[in-house]
Amino acid sequence: MKKLFKIFGLILLVVLLLYGLMFLLSAKRHRVIWGVSFNSEYASYLGLKSTDVFMDIMDKWNFHYVRLSAQWDQIEKKKGEYDFNDLDWFMGEADKRGAKVALAVGQKVPRWPECHAPEWAKNLPDEEYFLAIKKFFIAVVDRYRDHPALEFWQIENEPFLDVGICRPYDTAKLKTELQLAKKIDGGAHPLMVTDSGELSWWTRTARATDLFGTTMYRVVWNKYLGYLSYDFLPPWFYRLKLYLNLRPIKQAYVMELQAEPWVPNQDIRTLPVSEQYKSMNLDQLKMNLDYARRAGLPRAYLWGAEWWAYLESKGYNEIPDFIKNLSDKK
Repeated sequence: MKKLFKIFGLILLVVLLLYGLMFLLSAKRHRVIWGVSFNSEYASYLGLKSTDVFMDIMDKWNFHYVRLSAQWDQIEKKKGEYDFNDLDWFMGEADKRGAKVALAVGQKVPRWPECHAPEWAKNLPDEEYFLAIKKFFIAVVDRYRDHPALEFWQIENEPFLDVGICRPYDTAKLKTELQLAKKIDGGAHPLMVTDSGELSWWTRTARATDLFGTTMYRVVWNKYLGYLSYDFLPPWFYRLKLYLNLRPIKQAYVMELQAEPWVPNQDIRTLPVSEQYKSMNLDQLKMNLDYARRAGLPRAYLWGAEWWAYLESKGYNEIPDFIKNLSDKK
């Protein structure tokens, strides 16, 4: 028994030393290029004109890297009829300003409910459903493969994370989509797969293709624990997972750096701003940016542009004003 206690004590000591070492390695601040994610439907949900919010992103906040989504229910509202007008406009405005777009496509793309199936597809049998997704996927990649604003494709969004209202998805389906995108695009643009930075070890995603993207959330809300901080995770934790998966740091981006609240009932519109500020405020935002710098991934896309515009519409200008000068900060 004493021998077992000694072994356990030695293992615990090694773990604690490694944990402390990760904090020491996290002390250095690296240069980060800031980007931003944008979802037009969410902007409208917050009572904003989506085109105005996008123009703020481009012209007021001066972001040169933006992530957009080809959202199935917005483009194919009727089976076989594709309306790309809105996405064409956002891509076009980005191109006019020399901004570069990461375009997410697939069954699962950013923002709840993650899998945005149109009404006509929701009750289809799986075989018909995924055939419809495939046709939509092909249409999107074919349309934007030569667009001058396109920088890279994001294939699915955290495809193996059990979040959202989604059909079952597996590694075989991901490989099929990656092969399909590469074939249609002709290899002209890199492909990216993303995963949860906090809830996954990235074993199925980090090396799936050209680029890898992670989330980086700092304060979340849990129905059992309430507000929960990830401060116990040292920034170097993200680099460690890249090393363990043999993925070079320069090929990995933060695709969701938390810059908006995580609220108890998932509806910001019904909560006072004071409650929203419990998980995101200017001080927290600055800490999140500093955390990303110490993690050291070369690019980070902020998650929350629609909320900044929402705050500004309500007269809360502290965060939007700070964002205006962010592109000049490293």
